[in-house]
Amino acid sequence: MAQAHGETLLFLTDEQLRRATEAMFFAYRGFTADPDRILSGYDYGRAHHRAIHFIHRSPGTTVNNLLAILGVTKQSLNRVLRTLVDDGLVESRVGQRDRRERHLFLTPAGEALERELSDAQRARMRAAFREAGPTAVAGFREVLEHMMDPELRRYFAGGRDDAP
Repeated sequence: MAQAHGETLLFLTDEQLRRATEAMFFAYRGFTADPDRILSGYDYGRAHHRAIHFIHRSPGTTVNNLLAILGVTKQSLNRVLRTLVDDGLVESRVGQRDRRERHLFLTPAGEALERELSDAQRARMRAAFREAGPTAVAGFREVLEHMMDPELRRYFAGGRDDAP
């Protein structure tokens, strides 16, 4: 009798799961290393990078939408956005339908920084995907999707055309 898709994966040992967890930690360290170096020149951190990334992905996104995506407090996001706006990387525009809303856009300087950060991460991912091969890439993507909280998958699903 054929096994259900993924059923054999239920039998991973604790040691295999621990090794996978460590692999995630070290992969994340590598994935963020290049952007961290770039951001340090601006005195920015990963919160700035995440904001820039998602504003680029959805120009005109609202502050409330960005809060939902990032899962941070309004106070911490406001600190990040204030810095990005003051430094000329993000523009905040008043909503046309609801004047209480603030819509966020990257400026040309913000677009340039986003491109530099993304290029560095894409180069690392491209090399890893090329080395691992198409079957591993598909499996990696599927595992990541299953690790996402269900309510957050919709943010990812909207960009499926250029997801890994």
